[in-house]
Amino acid sequence: MHVFCVSAAILLPLLSSIARAADKASKGEYIAYIGTYTGENSKGIYAFRFDASTGKLTPLGLAAEATSPSYLAIHPNRKFLYAAIEVNDFKGQKAGAVGAFSIDLKTSKLKFLNSVSSRGTGPCHVSVDHTGKDVLVANYDGGSVAVMPVNADGALHEASAFVQHTGSSVNKERQEAPHAHCIFNSPDNRFALAADLGLDEVVVYRFDPAAGSLTPNSPPFGKAPPGSGPRHFAFHPNGRFVYVINEIKCTLSTFSWDAAHGALKELQTVSTLPDGYKVTNDDSTAEVRVHPSGQFVYGSNRGHDSIAVFTVDPAKGTVTPVERVSTQGKTPRGFGIDPTGGYLIAANQDSDSLVVFRIDPNTGRLTPTGQKLEAFAPVDVEFVAVK
Repeated sequence: MHVFCVSAAILLPLLSSIARAADKASKGEYIAYIGTYTGENSKGIYAFRFDASTGKLTPLGLAAEATSPSYLAIHPNRKFLYAAIEVNDFKGQKAGAVGAFSIDLKTSKLKFLNSVSSRGTGPCHVSVDHTGKDVLVANYDGGSVAVMPVNADGALHEASAFVQHTGSSVNKERQEAPHAHCIFNSPDNRFALAADLGLDEVVVYRFDPAAGSLTPNSPPFGKAPPGSGPRHFAFHPNGRFVYVINEIKCTLSTFSWDAAHGALKELQTVSTLPDGYKVTNDDSTAEVRVHPSGQFVYGSNRGHDSIAVFTVDPAKGTVTPVERVSTQGKTPRGFGIDPTGGYLIAANQDSDSLVVFRIDPNTGRLTPTGQKLEAFAPVDVEFVAVK
């Protein structure tokens, strides 16, 4: 029997190399798709290669032409992408549209499949339910929400459900009517929640993915403080808390989520802006994301042009402000956190740029990596794993 002895001088570098390769494989590569407002320079949805092991973002060019494909959603199978087409006249209807595309992971290109009416004007947000059977859309101008079933080939059917919101709230200029701004399913997929800026409500529906149906829940909504203007929201990974960013008052509200009954209860509301900052009509919030670890919440401030960073109390779900970091551009309408939680990409709509930040895994603080890339009128950042 032969016994082979390997010296530490040989073994340690080998193990280190294997560890680095495994780490890189675990973090992997992604395509970052950017939704935009189209015009003279932007022509639709753009793609960037993102290396999560280094934070490097590389432009890949136009993925698909489309008219103002502002917010995007990725199908759970990574084969399809859906976009809110922000128009108010679709095939002669007073409505916007939702566009369906197939994803080529090798080239990053998107192939147009079809588009259907969003059933309301100004569609501004789309999502896919957790089974991948339905796409949900929020219509800002129309103040309504709808569900479109997904065909086996990724194309969309006409709406299987439509709900028109009604009412108003205290801000007579901004809340004169309903303005549905965001819609997502609960983690267990039994409910669909819609943030309505005009009503100061996060409306809750019972959701049936097989039927593509929305049924009013009891209780029917969670209430934000008057005049807040709830815009977007995100669930905590543990499914017990919901974070709602309020556009008008520039605040972040924490709600508890009762998954059994579909009930929201406000726990806390804090400013997304620094102490003593005077809020003007130029200030508003936009996006909110929860870090994959559940330890941090991030929100974007337009006007102040910053990302607000909060830590999360793991037991209570409430947040504590950490810092506000300049996005190095104007009007950070959207941003994305890569699935590994290592980096944040801010989309500066009015200065045509994407800026990459490193996330400190212990504190949540953001540090610019020095990468600032051109992207015309960017709105949303969504990631798709290449492998």
